Amino acid sequence: MRSLRDDERGSAAAELVLLTPGLIMMLLFIVFCGRMADATLRLEDAAHQAARAASLARNVTNARNDAHATASAALANAGITCRSLAVTVNTAGFQPGATVSVEVTCTAGLSDLALLGMPGSIQLSASFSSPVDTYRGVAANAGGT
Repeated sequence: MRSLRDDERGSAAAELVLLTPGLIMMLLFIVFCGRMADATLRLEDAAHQAARAASLARNVTNARNDAHATASAALANAGITCRSLAVTVNTAGFQPGATVSVEVTCTAGLSDLALLGMPGSIQLSASFSSPVDTYRGVAANAGGT
């Protein structure tokens, strides 16, 4: 008479072979979620830095240029590579006491997670507003004495 144990030989190996693809997919999904959370936090930080830089500028043109340069530098320093980067600066009423709003939109590639069947890229966006300093100096040609 054969024992029940003899009939189950190799079943653990078969189960492992069947479960491995699912475990790998779950691991890749966890990596994807972690990367998206990290990229979102770094994008929010870049928007914060860009809004602050824009609020310190002396005029609207410099505010827009400073915001774009600061957002690009912050993302580069954070190791975030964007396929396309858009920095939108709202400087309506740009005067001391007003606010400057900046929205940073980054299209990030997902090609290294192709096993999950993820799309080629994902668009992330963050915005922040910063007050224009009430007691800041003004540019020399701003009409003062």
